[in-house]
Amino acid sequence: MTGPRTRVLIVDDAVVVRRMLTDIIGADPELEVAGAASNGKLALARIPQVNPDVVILDIEMPEMDGLTTLAELRKTWKKLPVIMFSTLTERAAAATLDALALGANDYVTKPANVGSVTLAMQRIREELIPKIKQFGDPGGLSPWQRPSLLKPGGGNGGSLAQRTPGLRTGTLGSLTLDRGVAPANTAAPTVARPAAQPAARPAVAAQATGVDAVGIVSSTGGPNALAELIPALPADLGVPVLIVQHMPPLFTNLLAKRLDGQSALTVREGAPGEPVRPGDVWIAPGGFHLVTKREDGGVRLDTNTEPPENSCRPAGDVLLRSMVETWGGRLLAVALTGMGGDGTRGCDLLRSKGGQVLAQDEATSVVWGIPGGVARAGLADRVLPIGQLAAEITRRVGGGRGSRPAQTAAARHQDR
Repeated sequence: MTGPRTRVLIVDDAVVVRRMLTDIIGADPELEVAGAASNGKLALARIPQVNPDVVILDIEMPEMDGLTTLAELRKTWKKLPVIMFSTLTERAAAATLDALALGANDYVTKPANVGSVTLAMQRIREELIPKIKQFGDPGGLSPWQRPSLLKPGGGNGGSLAQRTPGLRTGTLGSLTLDRGVAPANTAAPTVARPAAQPAARPAVAAQATGVDAVGIVSSTGGPNALAELIPALPADLGVPVLIVQHMPPLFTNLLAKRLDGQSALTVREGAPGEPVRPGDVWIAPGGFHLVTKREDGGVRLDTNTEPPENSCRPAGDVLLRSMVETWGGRLLAVALTGMGGDGTRGCDLLRSKGGQVLAQDEATSVVWGIPGGVARAGLADRVLPIGQLAAEITRRVGGGRGSRPAQTAAARHQDR
């Protein structure tokens, strides 16, 4: 191994967890454990001492819990990547969603009921190590000195809220995707501008024939992207929206409830047998593939536990493939921020049938894996910032034409 290793600070109150993470991280030649802390107060003191590239942060800790720690950390170290390490409980899931809104970069759930320590360590290794490497950026610079971690052009254009006038904030909040700017008295080196976004494909015949449904695929950074996108869609969108967000069980249900409370559209976690109607938004349940099928003259949802695709269940490719079987090419796919390449093959199939594809741009993506793969493959009709996608979706499906004003979420719930 040549060059600097990614330095990781472990923050967890459990000795056995700190030891396990130390063994897993220390065994990777590209990583090193910079230090460990048993609570948030100690962690905040250790950051300037050990200069980590990534922080692994537990949620439930004595003296100062993970959410409080994260809020304090972001006041000073706005760019330092933080990965939450939470238990798979409803309380921890809710806290993890709060952490993402506060500025956490991603999360990993602690293994439960896996049968052995060996299997638990394998699960952590498979899920945590790739994320550490994705966010880690060793090279001698302190995290708060780097002009950008995951963005082109230095990421110094202000927060997402500053770049997007009228950005609404809600339960999930508006994540400052570029981690802010360097504090005073620190010199940030110059970073060259990236190459231009891949050229979008010309519009195809699907625009003339209309859109019957929208399919969305997202992963890392997705909850906050969805929190901006879904509430911006009008009540009279006129088509159903189906979403695969890579999340475990419990998390997807809580995400659906939070988005439902913010949106004019009805947002729910998908379940077998549910009818798919215009104006409904369905989120694939964690641990299950979500598919659509024609039944009794209409379209209904189904779920299954078939093998993961792209190491994911739910997988965007599975959903998009089933949507093509259900609606043919009268579809619009949207690729949002996320690690990996899930959704590219589904978008390719959809595009071959005359469907349309939109992708989130790199500058507003936390990780430009999913949308980047779609864009680089030449599958995207347009590559747009997250703040412009809702209007483009609405335009392409022909909804929101002013036939009636969009309801607020509160008014919609009163009408139920």
